[in-house]
Amino acid sequence: MEYTHLGRSGVKVSRLCLGTMNFGPQTSEPDSFVLMDRALEFGINFFDTANVYGWKLGEGWTEQIIGRWFAQGGGRRDKVVLATKVYGRMGEWPNQSRLSAVHIKRACEDSLRRLKTDWIDVYQMHHVDRETPWEEIWQAMEQLVREGKVVYVGSSNFAGWHLAQAQEAARRRNFLGLVSEQSLYNLNARMIELEVIPACEAYGIGLIPWSPLGRGLLGGVLQSDSVGRRADADLKQEMVKSRSKLEAYEGLCARIGEEPANVALAWLLHQPAVTSPIIGPRTMGQLEGAMRALSLSLDSGILKQLDELFPGPGGTAPESYAW
Repeated sequence: MEYTHLGRSGVKVSRLCLGTMNFGPQTSEPDSFVLMDRALEFGINFFDTANVYGWKLGEGWTEQIIGRWFAQGGGRRDKVVLATKVYGRMGEWPNQSRLSAVHIKRACEDSLRRLKTDWIDVYQMHHVDRETPWEEIWQAMEQLVREGKVVYVGSSNFAGWHLAQAQEAARRRNFLGLVSEQSLYNLNARMIELEVIPACEAYGIGLIPWSPLGRGLLGGVLQSDSVGRRADADLKQEMVKSRSKLEAYEGLCARIGEEPANVALAWLLHQPAVTSPIIGPRTMGQLEGAMRALSLSLDSGILKQLDELFPGPGGTAPESYAW
């Protein structure tokens, strides 16, 4: 396993991050335990979750599963750089969501209880809250850091402008601010290259892409009829719209003898701004398959072909340009 710094921070995380969103709804608790143990065996030390995962209002189902896994001991908690999130609705009352100081404090305490830990390594804002001033948000986060309940702060689904706002407000307070940003990023979703990635690079914020396979679109979706049958309506529509592109992509993967899912993950690992793509395995086979991407080297010719198939928001640069 390779490790890299999380943004400009000193902490080192694995080049793949274990996403836990399926733990509970899709993957049973015993199977989730086995997956987490296997992830540690592979050297994955970066685990991502959120207080809303499990999708049972206010229960934090997935956090509870991770907490019971930590409680087994064996040094599990100390080996893991644990990231969870705050923002989502955790109850019916007005202050049980978003990023008020009241909710941040209560949500953190609740996550710590469910996770059976004394601290959260990376406490992430799941979305931006345009109704709460940064002075209030940073005051709440600073207090959690002083109390030793949070080590670093991260964000998720922020625009480039939001990252700049957050960092400049933190700078005025002599606070470290954000060390990471989770964004939707994959071969078929490259909009963040316009503003989010430049902001991350300018401020030393580590990029943690979620949905690296585009909900399965980049995982060889045309190769399996069963995938097509169980795919949701939006994904089926995207498959129809992008069929020629997907056929060319899967053909390219076949020519180089690699699984489409591994090529999509490897492409992300080749992007300089990326710290750790989030993989969200439901099964052991999916976890073990993802490990291939770490050793998969894509040469400049393959990267160019992928760029032509899935151009970024600015298109592909002419060869005559010297950047």
